[in-house]
Amino acid sequence: MDKAHYNELVSNLNHLIDEKVLDKKKIFLFGHCNATEVLADELMQRGIEPAAILDNNKAKYSMEYKGIKICSPDVVMSFAANDIIVLIAARAYAPMAKQLRAFGFEGQIEKIVDYNSFADYSISPETIRKMTERLHRGQTAAEQHKKSYPGAFRFYCPFQALGDIYLMMSYLPFYLEKRSIKDYVVFTVGNACADVVRMFGGKAEGLSQKEIDEEIQAVIFEHDDTAFIPHQDRPYVNKLYKALYYKFIPLETIYKCGVFGLPGDTVPVRPQNLRKYSKLDLIAEGKSVILSPYAKSVSNIPDFIWENYIKEYKEKGYEIFTNVAGDEEALSGTKALKVPLSEMQSVVEMAGTFIGIRSGLCDVIRDANCRKIAIYPDAFYSDTKWKMVDMYRLDGWENIVIN
Repeated sequence: MDKAHYNELVSNLNHLIDEKVLDKKKIFLFGHCNATEVLADELMQRGIEPAAILDNNKAKYSMEYKGIKICSPDVVMSFAANDIIVLIAARAYAPMAKQLRAFGFEGQIEKIVDYNSFADYSISPETIRKMTERLHRGQTAAEQHKKSYPGAFRFYCPFQALGDIYLMMSYLPFYLEKRSIKDYVVFTVGNACADVVRMFGGKAEGLSQKEIDEEIQAVIFEHDDTAFIPHQDRPYVNKLYKALYYKFIPLETIYKCGVFGLPGDTVPVRPQNLRKYSKLDLIAEGKSVILSPYAKSVSNIPDFIWENYIKEYKEKGYEIFTNVAGDEEALSGTKALKVPLSEMQSVVEMAGTFIGIRSGLCDVIRDANCRKIAIYPDAFYSDTKWKMVDMYRLDGWENIVIN
């Protein structure tokens, strides 16, 4: 979970607590995902134990998170509506709330994080006014970008996900050729994602989540054929994700064949604008390990996993670094290391070993010449029956699943 959404989650949760909304209520969380785990952690840190995590994926019903059972959403109907409250931190708030109401659930439902600003389906005059104003802001921004990048085809990447940007850029050149697009610009959420575009030699501009959502709404509303949203999820291009209910398709194939309509044997391009880290002399060649324990969209990995790696490599006489960004802190017993994305491959190759939670950073360094270990939680991909390791497995890496 990125910092902005985390701060929003904490603020909204604190408000509910201050207003005593949660008092004497059984608290259910809907949608097992990283954001829901963060919400569960925040509740438990405040001495509040969630009753259960609701989820539509039946394969998860034998699982639990820190003692909190995962169960079917219809269990809420076993309780009096006034006795329970459902908190939703997942992206799919609108369909989740609609599903609960379809059950006949009349209790309180609270959105804890506003991931999807599209999902306001009310036809009240106030909502129509706000959404119309939002559309006009998006139209104005789109027109300004057309003027800033005259003649350029515009790509909008809706989520702050380094791995998605990496996959998108790996196949974008073939799409450009297919569409005879000569000039283009990519708009991303945040500058880190824009840096990934630049690693491939692309032109990019980082926007805020709010800005990109509004501009995407304008693009969709106007059927703008000089822009494209290269993403497999709703509501941007189509409903490619639904194919996963019937057949296993790796995420890279979804981008290659689904988003861009390319042949299955298309060979991805690799970044050409990689640079060497300016302080490589601080890293013991072949005797260092880079740990990367942080990710925005992956379930948490237990602390003892990292503690074991630190102990193991210290006993081997290795220098140990934690890759950090923003206000992230180094793991205890390691040194903090902040490295620009375009320079990270040179760092892990100098170190000799990289161990990281499976995140977009793994994509950025997927071709590095060193020992590479990707750690996956034993979790399902969204509400499908496929595991995270199935969807995100990296060739040439040691792919390790943690139960």
